[in-house]
Amino acid sequence: MTGTDFLQLDPADAPTSGMATWLSGAVREAIADGRLAVGAPLPSTRVLAEQLGVSRGVVVDAYQRLVDEGLLAGRRGAGTTVQARPLREPAGAPRRAAAPARVVADLSPGLPDLSAFPRAAWARAERTALAEASSADLGYGDPRGMTALREALAGWLARTRGIRAHPDEVLVVAGVSQALALLAKVLTERGVTRIGFEDPGSRGARIHLERWGLQPVRVPVDADGLDVGALARTGVDAVLVTPAHQFPTGTVLGPDRRRALVDWARAEQGRLVLEDDYDAEHRYDRPPVAAMHGLAPDRVVHLGSVSKSLAPAIRLGWLLAPEPLHRELVEARYWLDLASPSLPQLALAHLITSGAFERHLRLVRARHRERRDALLAALAEHLPQAEVHGVAAGLHLLVTLPDAVDDVAVVERARDVGIVVHALSSHRTGDGPAGFVLGYAATPAGRMRQAVATIASLVRQLTVSESQS
Repeated sequence: MTGTDFLQLDPADAPTSGMATWLSGAVREAIADGRLAVGAPLPSTRVLAEQLGVSRGVVVDAYQRLVDEGLLAGRRGAGTTVQARPLREPAGAPRRAAAPARVVADLSPGLPDLSAFPRAAWARAERTALAEASSADLGYGDPRGMTALREALAGWLARTRGIRAHPDEVLVVAGVSQALALLAKVLTERGVTRIGFEDPGSRGARIHLERWGLQPVRVPVDADGLDVGALARTGVDAVLVTPAHQFPTGTVLGPDRRRALVDWARAEQGRLVLEDDYDAEHRYDRPPVAAMHGLAPDRVVHLGSVSKSLAPAIRLGWLLAPEPLHRELVEARYWLDLASPSLPQLALAHLITSGAFERHLRLVRARHRERRDALLAALAEHLPQAEVHGVAAGLHLLVTLPDAVDDVAVVERARDVGIVVHALSSHRTGDGPAGFVLGYAATPAGRMRQAVATIASLVRQLTVSESQS
């Protein structure tokens, strides 16, 4: 393939499949950040196809997607022009803290390849949901969620996570964030004030629990996952874990640790294990390990969502809890916001039962794996001294550094040049090595290589300055 002067597009950044998705994403981003103004003309499909070295159909497909979104307009004899910019967040809307003015590369963990969202399949699912919805389906709905989605999720979880649950045991929620809020509310009402928390572990989840009144208590993580002996010494009666793919280390909770964790939960009445199954569907070496819920459904609360498999904007997830906790959570959900919107639930149910969801996962797993490999190659080239963890699964890698370097300082300087990356220190409350949590699913290979080169340069600069001080 060759390059082009149009937006400095580099076809080498594109995945081996999904070229039209890559091209439409690049043009959409250019419209959003102002490089393509409203009214600006675009190259003809023939000219751009020749410049990129791709078939004309790829460019036609990419342009048509943006026409469908209302961003481009095409008229016979007048060519294709920018029609509108993407909608922006309203003034005062919450944003990520300290985000750069213009993001060159966002290596935040947990962000999937949103350009690969199955727009056509989702649109078909929404049309089917609307056509088949009864009048009753358009009412306030069951706070547990639509029956069709709970049935689809029960089947999906049985096939992919080894969870045997009746649809009536499934509670549909607005993502894991709402699940944690509901659990915190019910647990604090039961008198629980402290909860075990993996260290290192997700800073966002830790802050979320604190916001809703629970005090996270540090439990260290080692090469086999959560240290259950250390958990027992904390005196807590609940713990939040990520056993299938520990965040951020990527460790799988070993069989002995799983059994020990179940034994801990059953040793005292009322103990609970909250299992955040946040990205278990993204495994590249073998099928995902089964969920812990199957070992002890009377003690394990299972949390999941489609934020990492489809998009965070869908705002749909699920929660399975033992009785009577399930009833208390359903009541809390009712008083919070009655129920999730019905039509998106019905659309997701159709996406799952039609097989379109699994087809999408197969596609994005291949794309994510390609980008993971590109990140590994960039790290080997620019940060050969780093140790890489969590290669086999997920949407991120953990990189630890042997040198004494302030990873938070590196992250702050990287933000100044438009690179978003997480410091390992921000996901840890105890001592440990410096490092970075690098998400790779949302960033094209070429941009990722440049970002890693910049991060490596900052690491060298700060290491030198530390040694000279």
